[in-house]
Amino acid sequence: MKQIKYWLVSAFCMASFSTTMAQNTYWSRVEKRESTLGVADVYQKFETPDFKLKLVRASQTVAALSPNSDPYFDFTPGDRLEIRDKDSLYHLGDINLRIKEANGIWKSYSTATSRAKVEPLETVGNVLAAADLANTLPTDIPVIIRRYYELDNDQLVMRFEITNKQDKPLEIGALGVPMVFNNILEGKSLVETHAQNVFFDPYIGKDAGYLEVKRLSGRGPALLVLPKENMSFEAYRPLLDDPTPKSIVFEGFHEWMAYSKAYSENEWKGVEQWNEPTSLVLQPNETKSFALKFVVTEGIKNIQETLVKEKHPVAVGVPGYVLPQDVEGQLFIDYNKGVASITVEPTGALEIKENGTTALGKKKYHVQGKKWGRARLTITYTDDTEQTINYKIIKPETEVIEDFGHFLTTEQWFDDPNDPFGRNPSPISYDYEKKEKVVQDGRVWISGLSDEGGAGSWLAAVMKQLVQPDKDEIQKLQGFVDETLWGGIQNNEGPNKYGVKKSLFYYEPDSLPKGTYSDKINFDTWAAWDHKHANNPGRSYNYPHVAAAYWVMYRLSRYYKDLVDNRSWDWYLQNAYHTSVAMVEQAPYYAQFGQMEGSVFLFILEDLKHEGLTEMASDLEARMKERADHWRALDYPFGSEMPWDSTGQEEVYMWSSYFGYDRKAYVTLSAILAYMPTMPHWGYNGNARRYWDFLYGGKAGETSRVERQIHHYGSSLNAIPVLSHYRKDPEDLYLLKVGYGGLLGGISNITQDGFGPAAFHSYPSTLKIDGISGDYGSGFYGYAVNTSSYLTKDEDMGWLAFGGNLSQKEAFIELEPTTAARSRVFIAPKKLWLTLDAGSFKKVVYNNKTGDVTLTLDSKGTHVPYAYLRVEGMDVDLPYKKVRGAYQIELGKKETEVKL
Repeated sequence: MKQIKYWLVSAFCMASFSTTMAQNTYWSRVEKRESTLGVADVYQKFETPDFKLKLVRASQTVAALSPNSDPYFDFTPGDRLEIRDKDSLYHLGDINLRIKEANGIWKSYSTATSRAKVEPLETVGNVLAAADLANTLPTDIPVIIRRYYELDNDQLVMRFEITNKQDKPLEIGALGVPMVFNNILEGKSLVETHAQNVFFDPYIGKDAGYLEVKRLSGRGPALLVLPKENMSFEAYRPLLDDPTPKSIVFEGFHEWMAYSKAYSENEWKGVEQWNEPTSLVLQPNETKSFALKFVVTEGIKNIQETLVKEKHPVAVGVPGYVLPQDVEGQLFIDYNKGVASITVEPTGALEIKENGTTALGKKKYHVQGKKWGRARLTITYTDDTEQTINYKIIKPETEVIEDFGHFLTTEQWFDDPNDPFGRNPSPISYDYEKKEKVVQDGRVWISGLSDEGGAGSWLAAVMKQLVQPDKDEIQKLQGFVDETLWGGIQNNEGPNKYGVKKSLFYYEPDSLPKGTYSDKINFDTWAAWDHKHANNPGRSYNYPHVAAAYWVMYRLSRYYKDLVDNRSWDWYLQNAYHTSVAMVEQAPYYAQFGQMEGSVFLFILEDLKHEGLTEMASDLEARMKERADHWRALDYPFGSEMPWDSTGQEEVYMWSSYFGYDRKAYVTLSAILAYMPTMPHWGYNGNARRYWDFLYGGKAGETSRVERQIHHYGSSLNAIPVLSHYRKDPEDLYLLKVGYGGLLGGISNITQDGFGPAAFHSYPSTLKIDGISGDYGSGFYGYAVNTSSYLTKDEDMGWLAFGGNLSQKEAFIELEPTTAARSRVFIAPKKLWLTLDAGSFKKVVYNNKTGDVTLTLDSKGTHVPYAYLRVEGMDVDLPYKKVRGAYQIELGKKETEVKL
């Protein structure tokens, strides 16, 4: 059967390949024919070994940039050129500057502001096209700017030559090159966007920096933009003056900045930047070149390999760049030059020590976080190349989660028995800047305990108990379940029983006493739902939050002693089941899409099976299979309320994998990798793209905007399928780096005192956490169900630990987990997945010669008399009773050792 399936796939691929080859041959013959339409008067076309380049003749800006391996794909928004042919709209090939004389003021200049035909220059040697840009710049600009498209060792280079034409020095305080690629999704179907559009991610790492440009499908060749000459990647500025409307279908364009001092003194004043802002003094008549080169890489997973071939510094951090203080991190540097110096800012924030080299010559370092907060590592190489690596140092995960749970159940605990909206008691949204609970907001869901933006706080408080149960916190949450969730947020009677409301808070001033609503809030918007709209159960995305809460309370009741005493375990599990069914029945339209936290339905199904609740399990599985069959029939089933989204992939992957729809699971994973990079920067490593939820879940005001969000809930949610797939394919270290970056990114923004914000703002004018808790709970769900330790071995870098510290003595590899739960361990060489439903691992020892594994479990606790061990990937017959598919291991006053 497998052979037949393989043949069918192969036949399909061969047919597609043959068709593509025939089309390419046809178009190749067409292109050789004489041009008679006059397009040659409008465009210039060039072919390099890697690209087909098309320039607008009048401006010599890029009209199209296509890889030769896929010549009908355009990295740029060339399909909208006729719409975007106006003043102030940026194109690849533009440049922005801020310049001043001594003791003068900064003046801004841009080739995009007022378009005019540029003056072409004679081309010689490897120059493809060149122009003097004076005509498209203000007449008072004190420099001459020429732009060249040229080949250097057969690679496409865009170079700007800047000459000071005055008899006095000039300071260039800002120099930016707009990175205009085709991320405009407006008006396109999901199939079209995945075929035609790209996303791009910056490594803002000075001379070692680069930009990744990847198509939404995650397949096909990718583009790397690299510094060639004097183009250190110092800052990444949003081009807010480009009038292309930003929205849920357009994140906006950014520019690569080599100098940013002029902005740091003005718009970004007082904001700690990723890199130290600098400027350049250009002497009279001095000329300096600034160049970027464009490189094709075979695919996303080949980026690092391509960087090495380009002799570009490559850094790999383990477990990443979010570094808990109790983790012994590692850093590997691959560069053909020596290290001249390493500095740390702030001083003492990181401790870094040399640790020799790998077999293939990578430089090895031990890295330990010492001071909480952001830290910048600057490596200067012997050729004066400078690389920066941005870390985020956090407390040990155990402390982070402990602080988080405490904050949610104290500072965020809402306890007003006179609340007219029935929100008492509950963890409620919180304004960290004002240090107060958000009991009213013009977007009613924010203070209404539903939707992601309102349910976030109570969902996080419940999910915290899955990782680190606390009796006192659970007692409070039981009150929330009995008084606020069941019969409040969720209907407990009538025709809509188990339906989940959109919001408990609503705006209906005529039905409530005068003074109920603040006169300082604008309720005159679509987001101020009245009582009828707030009660609507038709939004499917509200159901997973409720189902997850019941599921966690079931687990606490079933596997721990005396933690839950308000309801029986079966009440919680059955309510989880009924909530899952209600989503399909009462919110069918949006239920056709993957849900954020939708993986919880799979966890519920597994527990229904463990409990022998066959009828419920069969019903739930059939309903979920119907949804998965629908996704299987679609090319890219990743929609939501938004035209494109990065949340449904989590559930689509999990069910596709569960039902054996491997091709759809692969398509889903590839799409995730297109918007979830790995790079040496804590903010972007594993950061799944989200850019509109500051509008819906962030703080109202000036930061409520379309903006790339740093470690919003997409990071840890998308880490679920990425790490799940890694456990199937543990040879693929790329997946582990991406997935673990997203996992730890999910807790990176929690403050020292335990507040969990919606996300971190990426704009260089802000670079701080958002002011309210908002929809953070969905992200914490991703961390809670996925936190785990990984032991793996790389051919060159050796034994590596993600989520723990390792030591080696002869053939014995010891892993000491450092995660908050310490309940999950994956041993990659054996594809061995060890999980505990209760209890925790003290250490795991793997014998690299015999393959034997020895587990050491922590001693019993007040609520943990037994550990419940599940073993996947290895046939074992342990001398313990099996309960619901897990080995029940009685714990003692001392640690318990289990040999597999």
